Amino acid sequence: MRTGLIVVGAGGHAKVCIELLRSMGEVVDYCVGDENSPTSCVGVTVLANDENLRRLRDEGYSRAFIAIGANSVRARLADVVVGLGYQLVNAISPRSVVSPTARLGSGVAIMAGAVINADALVDSLAIVNTGATVDHDCRIGRAAHIAPQCGLAGNVTVGIQSFIGIGSRVIPDVSIGNNVTVGAGGVVITDIRDDVVVVGVPARPINVKS
Repeated sequence: MRTGLIVVGAGGHAKVCIELLRSMGEVVDYCVGDENSPTSCVGVTVLANDENLRRLRDEGYSRAFIAIGANSVRARLADVVVGLGYQLVNAISPRSVVSPTARLGSGVAIMAGAVINADALVDSLAIVNTGATVDHDCRIGRAAHIAPQCGLAGNVTVGIQSFIGIGSRVIPDVSIGNNVTVGAGGVVITDIRDDVVVVGVPARPINVKS
């Protein structure tokens, strides 16, 4: 059984995740990208196309991390990888603060400077990016992304595959639905239903996603 990791993705987000995994003492043996990917990603050999995932699994690799920024793509590729028999690992920066009572799924990325407070839940494949804060009793849905420098107050819910844009703020007890986008710098003070893009201070819908 191979002990190294396979990272799915070879772009900018993968660069950050690889360095984060290395800071945890992990060794990344290969990245799996696509035909347009570079041949190397921060010193890791990149293999083009997803067919390599099956070959590497046959060679004895069993652990993987999905380093794709787009929420829906990350979720889809995770299903493929798990279906091939890989275990998804977490990438958690030693420079983050995660409460001992917080609960984390698998394939989660928590970047440097992030804070996850008491009794928060960060579901599988979610990203809590650089300097973001997730306060007590928050619920972050599967494959959601809390962008850099966001601040979520207590008891906030963020739905599946939702994206909270850089520098956004959410007041306590607000529920944000599935597949929602909050634009950069938005301030969310009311509940947001599914499939909506909101922007501004306070954040207001600008369209309904198709």
